[in-house]
Amino acid sequence: MTNHSHPQGNINGSQSAGQERVLGVGIIGCGNISAAYLKLAPLFHGIEMRACADLNSAAADARAREFGIASRSIEALLASTDIDIIINLTVPAAHFDVSMAILEAGKHVYSEKPLVLELEQGLALQQAATSRGLAVGCAPDTFLGGAHQQARDLIDSGRLGTIVGGTCHVMSHGMEHWHPNPDFFFKHGGGPVLDLGPYYIANLINLIGPVKRVAAISAIPSKQRVISSEPRKGQLIEVETPTTIHALLQFHNGATVTLGASWDVWAHRHGNMELYGSEGSIYVPDPNFFGGDVRYTERSGEAQLLQPWDHPFSLPNYPAEAPKFANYRTAGLAEMAQALLLGEEPRCSLSRTLHGIEVMTAILESGETGQFVELQTYCERPPALDPQAARALLRQPH
Repeated sequence: MTNHSHPQGNINGSQSAGQERVLGVGIIGCGNISAAYLKLAPLFHGIEMRACADLNSAAADARAREFGIASRSIEALLASTDIDIIINLTVPAAHFDVSMAILEAGKHVYSEKPLVLELEQGLALQQAATSRGLAVGCAPDTFLGGAHQQARDLIDSGRLGTIVGGTCHVMSHGMEHWHPNPDFFFKHGGGPVLDLGPYYIANLINLIGPVKRVAAISAIPSKQRVISSEPRKGQLIEVETPTTIHALLQFHNGATVTLGASWDVWAHRHGNMELYGSEGSIYVPDPNFFGGDVRYTERSGEAQLLQPWDHPFSLPNYPAEAPKFANYRTAGLAEMAQALLLGEEPRCSLSRTLHGIEVMTAILESGETGQFVELQTYCERPPALDPQAARALLRQPH
């Protein structure tokens, strides 16, 4: 089911002053996440943020004023001739309809995760994109971060032997304690697997490859959640999706990995991601972030810190006033733009996204049925993004 075509159609890219081909980018959905894309986009070659739109025109107007771009209606943005790619930053339940509308308007799509809530929706987008010669890309792009690419480099070097197993854990006590409107996290399309799972699954595909089958046990320990954040403190949320999931993933290369995802845990001591090779182990930092420390062991030796390499997506740049974290969101969009101009498949491609969607929905299905689920989709590991390739995406050398 994987589409290996490399769409180039419908690119209106203009020339910048330095003769660089630039693709015009618009945004649908002007919530919190839009600010991150707009702040970080100027770091990258090949893209130029030009306009935004939202069902709430006041939100679009405010974001446009903040970043010096145009505010347009959704209909006008879809029809804009200066826009090549539209970023879909709407709520997950609207992702499919909005992305389909973008494709029908002849634009490429880059979506926030999750791309869709059902595999069938993703396959429909694939068919629509292929028939129009368009591309669909999707976050997360954190696996392009320096830490995860360094882990990839160590695995590819063979020093750890063959990866045979691993564990992943993403656990907390939910979103109702900080988010102003946390309801959607606990409805269909939410939950820790579809909300945070994309970071973990995308990185596992990057490090190990595609998944063959999954099994899971799931539960809803609390049928209601009490909002403790403002402005809705004290209101109740009816929980409609599992908030604790324990899954087992078997990969095509033979590796087996356990994934624990829960919003019912106050504290734990599990690492974010550990992978076990025939010759050693590697401890990978949080896939939700671009940077972090990578540690490894060779056979039974002590864990060693892998000395940071010169990957630009490892460098702390956030927050601006006192940088502590590496935040290069929009790297996936910029890499997609470069791939479109070169006629190549993006690293955050539709084929890998579809496979990730099926992994996550299959986990939820297995949790409901108690049965193993064999996956129908397949994808290749994305090409590694070494320091030189990452620097080539940036406007200024790092």
